[in-house]
Amino acid sequence: MSAPLVLTLSCTDRPGITARVTSFLFERGGNILEAQQFNDRAADAFFMRVEFDPGGASAGSLREDFAEVAGAFGMDWKLVGRDRPRRVLIMVSKFDHCLADLLYRWRIGELSMEPVAIVSNHPREAIAHTHLGDIPFHYLPITRDTKSEQEAKVRGVAEQTGAELVVLARYMQILSDEQAAHFAGRCINIHHSFLPGFKGAKPYHQAYERGVKMIGASAHYVTSDLDEGPIIHQAAEPISHADTPEELVRKGREIENRVLAEAVRLHLEERVLLNGRRTVVFRS
Repeated sequence: MSAPLVLTLSCTDRPGITARVTSFLFERGGNILEAQQFNDRAADAFFMRVEFDPGGASAGSLREDFAEVAGAFGMDWKLVGRDRPRRVLIMVSKFDHCLADLLYRWRIGELSMEPVAIVSNHPREAIAHTHLGDIPFHYLPITRDTKSEQEAKVRGVAEQTGAELVVLARYMQILSDEQAAHFAGRCINIHHSFLPGFKGAKPYHQAYERGVKMIGASAHYVTSDLDEGPIIHQAAEPISHADTPEELVRKGREIENRVLAEAVRLHLEERVLLNGRRTVVFRS
């Protein structure tokens, strides 16, 4: 069995797309391992993800040949290796639980990624208890006056390392519109979400004061609209009147870890397709 490939595509919905894609793969000796599709009737759009064994065909030749099919249907598409580790840049501030969780899942083989850099607006000592190993650490402090310069340095690190994905693992800085646009579709943020929602400092303490009965977290792509980007994954957990602020913080850390890790996994496996302000997520 050859290394699996993943084909993802989106286009205007019309008859024959699935038949044409599957016929294309069959004609070239491909064996489909997993296939999912979605017809968005409201938007008249079609989305598809196909994971397949290419047999004797190379990824390069398949891309060259499929370009004609994609052109005929007006597709946005991508054909990549299923198991190739994606190069990931992780950004963090003082709260490093999400960073530590991602690195643990990477080390045990749960996440197919290659951490190429860690960027923080705080010194390395701020996350001294998290094992980084040989991953390069970049301390890039930021102030209101140096924001533009600091963000340019972040883009430089991403370019130099060939980062394909940027993960804001509790990076407590708002990206500028320019930065959000630069990393559009390849920057994931984790955000604590409540019913109702609390913003600003100490959200879990705010939740305690209001006596909320549910806490949660949302992982989404970063856009210029603060915390309004397309959502990839969410989860919630019930709490009670007996939970102290400290217990809410503990439970919040756990759910943030789970939600961010799942969102990163889905992105790494090419299971997330953008659909305007929404996402199509083909879960395994």
